[in-house]
Amino acid sequence: MPRPSLTPLAAGSSRMVCAISAGMVGVCLTGIGLLRVSSAVSKSGTIADDLLSFDAILFLVATLSAYFALRVETAARLHRLERVADISFILAMVLLTAVCFIITYMTL
Repeated sequence: MPRPSLTPLAAGSSRMVCAISAGMVGVCLTGIGLLRVSSAVSKSGTIADDLLSFDAILFLVATLSAYFALRVETAARLHRLERVADISFILAMVLLTAVCFIITYMTL
């Protein structure tokens, strides 16, 4: 059975994921800082800053895999890196939305 040829998912996909994910790492780190200040003032802890830390790592994985996808030569490796970037980016965005929900409805 012949193997289907692998084509890039989209021409600018890696560039967009790389730039947006890098910015979202900063958003997560800012959120962590704000939650830490809020927790220190109110003397209460929250799980939201822990989830934002994990989220920043997911965005970093998306950023690095998209960056390396821009640098590879082979189509198979390009496709694999683009898939990793897309999956980690979507997971990170879903987690960020969940964290926003937690922050909105938690009692401080």
